[in-house]
Amino acid sequence: MPLISPSRRLRRTPFSEGVEAAGVKAYTVYNHKLLPTVFRSVEEDYHHLKSAVQVWDVAVERQVELRGPDAARLMQMLTPRDLRGMLPGRCFYVPIVDETGGMLNDPVAVKLAEDRWWISIADSDLLYWVKGIANGYRLDVLVDEPDVSPLAIQGPKADDLAARVFGEGVRDVRFFRFGMFEFQGRQLVVARSGYSKQGGFEVYVEGADIAMPLWNALMEAGADLDVHAGCPNGIERVEGGLLSYGNDMNDDNTPHECGLGRFCDTQTAIGCMGRDALLRVAKEGPIQQIRAIEVAGGPLPLCDRAWPLMAKGKRVGQVTSAAFSPDHKTNVAIGMVRMTHWDEGTELYLETQEGRRDALVHENFWT
Repeated sequence: MPLISPSRRLRRTPFSEGVEAAGVKAYTVYNHKLLPTVFRSVEEDYHHLKSAVQVWDVAVERQVELRGPDAARLMQMLTPRDLRGMLPGRCFYVPIVDETGGMLNDPVAVKLAEDRWWISIADSDLLYWVKGIANGYRLDVLVDEPDVSPLAIQGPKADDLAARVFGEGVRDVRFFRFGMFEFQGRQLVVARSGYSKQGGFEVYVEGADIAMPLWNALMEAGADLDVHAGCPNGIERVEGGLLSYGNDMNDDNTPHECGLGRFCDTQTAIGCMGRDALLRVAKEGPIQQIRAIEVAGGPLPLCDRAWPLMAKGKRVGQVTSAAFSPDHKTNVAIGMVRMTHWDEGTELYLETQEGRRDALVHENFWT
């Protein structure tokens, strides 16, 4: 494929020096920044992620900061998830919706204090939507993008590596909680979260000046743990059903269609944009929904477009992410399927650029 040309519009990250030294082989573009996608090979990276520990440059997960007396009110206006019981020190996965209930993003909200939040966003320009609401409603809140670059530590040995750099106390951080831990005299947010099913942490690095010192410290501390530079893995994420905004869903889809209805407290999330639309969806139910799809045959071609899911010549959905799973010895995929065909065991077929493949619907993903 043609090379990507970096510029001030397509930015490197504070960790790019380490990523390049580790032999990155491919990038994608995410929030106007470079996101590594391959180091050794997708399959080699997959096996290593499941057996050891990796350090990921996920600085592309930009933060939208809300700061001021109306920060909590604005945060609740953005999401149908009820945030009233959320305490500082917690992280919530939150669907962000527009006035029609369509998905604008699926970030993690980090509550630093009652009047200060970070929204760790997926790939969309959410900052402008948030600024528009804050200004339109004349809220007493500052909305901006702070100098914060997340770095992930993922894999079964993540706890051991993190403890060597941040101290044994990091092991006590519970899932979707965070603590403040010292590195080179700086207090950093370290959360037990990440875009894999293997477990680990995300470190919110404030200030680009300590980005590479932290990267190097983790690499040195994890030498005997077989630490490698890594990245979100296309095989592992599809196995686990981790959705990719802009790929598996967009603003045409409601949270309920994306299987995120459990994060929608539409009866109690007073003030949420799109609440009325979502109340109707919650009552009537979605007509299509995300499902795990098993696809027969050998490894599939690159899923760089939506593949139609068919039944008896009629389109009943689409597949948007797919990969061959070495562990499960089959092609695994994420698809949006109409309610008439989404039951477990429904037999369909898939139209790819290389021809037809038989497909089977599953209600649950592989991990």
